[in-house]
Amino acid sequence: MSLRSWTNKSLTITLLLLAGLLGGSLYLLSYSLSGNKEAPPQSVIHQVRLAINPLMLYLEQHHDNIGTTEVQTELNRLATQHEIGLAYVQLDGTVTFSSAALSPIAQDNVNRFLRYDMYSGQQSSGLFQIAFPVIDKNSQSQVGNAVYFLPEAKVFPAQSNYRPVLSFVIIALIVLCLALLLIFMKRTIQFHLISPILQLRLHAEAILKGNYEQQPTYASLNEMGELYSMFDQMRTEIMYLSMQRIQQEKAQKELITNISHEIKTPITTIKAYIDSILEGVCSDTDTMLEYIEIMRTHTDKMARLVEDLLLQTLQDLGQITVEPREQYSRDILYKILKPIGHYVRTNELNYIEPEEIPNVLINMDANRIEQVISNLVSNSLKHTSPGDSIRIDVHLEAGMLKVIIADTGSGIRPQDMPFIFERYFRRNPGSDAHRGTGLGLSICKTIIEAHGGTISFTSKHGEGTTFNFTLPLC
Repeated sequence: MSLRSWTNKSLTITLLLLAGLLGGSLYLLSYSLSGNKEAPPQSVIHQVRLAINPLMLYLEQHHDNIGTTEVQTELNRLATQHEIGLAYVQLDGTVTFSSAALSPIAQDNVNRFLRYDMYSGQQSSGLFQIAFPVIDKNSQSQVGNAVYFLPEAKVFPAQSNYRPVLSFVIIALIVLCLALLLIFMKRTIQFHLISPILQLRLHAEAILKGNYEQQPTYASLNEMGELYSMFDQMRTEIMYLSMQRIQQEKAQKELITNISHEIKTPITTIKAYIDSILEGVCSDTDTMLEYIEIMRTHTDKMARLVEDLLLQTLQDLGQITVEPREQYSRDILYKILKPIGHYVRTNELNYIEPEEIPNVLINMDANRIEQVISNLVSNSLKHTSPGDSIRIDVHLEAGMLKVIIADTGSGIRPQDMPFIFERYFRRNPGSDAHRGTGLGLSICKTIIEAHGGTISFTSKHGEGTTFNFTLPLC
């Protein structure tokens, strides 16, 4: 069950229990305020009539003989049997009978007994009194008054305590359920909310300290479980970014070292040839032109290194500018490939130029495409030996202009293939012969994708590599 569902159900149960508690409390309050001691008038009179009925029946039948010992004895027996006091008063106010349980009644106090309702007040003896007229059966006329003195139990029937006790038991059970529910909620919140949050805090502190190995775990598949899952995903992402940052910093340091090494070598070579020229070692024009050609080669190499470094910086900033414009492909690619062929041949490799360049209209930034082709050819030169060949071909394929650069060099190792286009990646980094910045292919990919094309390669270790990229037609 999710924490939200559990919380909603617990809250609903708590509100229902509180409503029951409030209802029971209101019932007990109303019951206590009413006192529930005074029964309705009809109920009281009915109870009194039932209590005095034997006495009243006997009195109506024998009122003529009220003064005889036999009648008075029977009236005393009935009064004692039914726990009722009785006084018989003539119409002239004479008290002709008073039950044995009653105190003697003075003749001047007779009128105060002639009350025909139950609400005249309780007597000092704790008895309630009520007068009933005695009717003669033959003449159907009143012959006297019977004044009855009844204890409270006879007037007000005993009240049952069932409902108040039941209400109290229900309220007690509700309070007990609320207490158990609150204890359960406290334990649940502690176990499923507070403790997991404290654990997450410890994991967050570990991440802040650079410890990314502690993996947070949570068993339940609820909201907290989802939070733990997202936190662990964040931890993994931060760990990956941290490792990537460390690798990038290491690669940048290696880049600076490599570029320093790469630039130092041509600078040293150029300086040596300049010193030779100044010292007059070159005795003829041919030798001097040869020296100048060597210096130009090394100058071009330094220029490419500086350009790669600049492009890498722009790539980090997301500011590599590609400004394609519509132009025909044949003349532009011919101008780009012609000096490259000469450069390949000067490195003692066979250069196979394209048989024909399609003349189609494409959107192309000529300077950037020249950088791509130069980088790909330079990459081939690093992994070829004298006598190998580099072939460049251009043709149309599936509505795209496709440029192919293939060599018969050492090829790419299978374990290196997934990382070829990543920045700072260098094949055989321990070999001076293959030393490079690791930026060229990454820059090529960025430029080609900015043109809306794709770049890919195929290679077999020891047999050569083929790079190809496409440019969309207008």
